[in-house]
Amino acid sequence: MAYSIAYKKSVQRDLKKLSKAETHRILNQVEEELSKNADTYPVLKGQFAGLRKYRVGDYRVIYAILEDDVLVLRVGHRKDVYKKEI
Repeated sequence: MAYSIAYKKSVQRDLKKLSKAETHRILNQVEEELSKNADTYPVLKGQFAGLRKYRVGDYRVIYAILEDDVLVLRVGHRKDVYKKEI
């Protein structure tokens, strides 16, 4: 099943903190992989219960599946991405 990808406005701020090469790599993988297999990645627990994560090297993409859409909520380094509220 193919999903359409949407981004929360805060993702733009998250991506500005990264290098251009990292940003392109993450966005390319998100567009390719999440649009096809979004429902196969792990579901989170705790304060992020119900959301899912996608791993791109040391970076994590936190997203939610809403019917036929994937809403990307946060992108960040694995040590920081789970510390803030979404």
